[in-house]
Amino acid sequence: MPITAFYAALLAPLYVFLAFRVIARRVGARVALGDGGDADLLRRTRVHANFSEYAPMVLVLLGLAESLRTSSILLHVLGAAFVLGRVSHAWGVSQPKETLVFRQAGMFATFTVLIVAALACLHGALTRGLFP
Repeated sequence: MPITAFYAALLAPLYVFLAFRVIARRVGARVALGDGGDADLLRRTRVHANFSEYAPMVLVLLGLAESLRTSSILLHVLGAAFVLGRVSHAWGVSQPKETLVFRQAGMFATFTVLIVAALACLHGALTRGLFP
């Protein structure tokens, strides 16, 4: 699954970057668990958590779609849209005065990728062996 591997490799540094932002704020705010009432720590934690909530499912769906021989062009469109969507969402939510358009664009891209990837899996399963 080289296409899925490619997008997982692109997403991993973003995941680590978002995690380091949380760690840095925890150290700065001297908060070991939770957010300690620190609004910036809460925001950073939610940005990281949101990424963590969506990335695994999208990568699983991309991998399954790839294993079902979904068009490589479609897989690249979905992968690129997801990466750009996650960057957009992270940027928008990370701003102290939230840039709503980036957050909305990121969520739109994320949900679109989830739905299209799920449909690609369904199509692949129905046409390539679910009912031999």
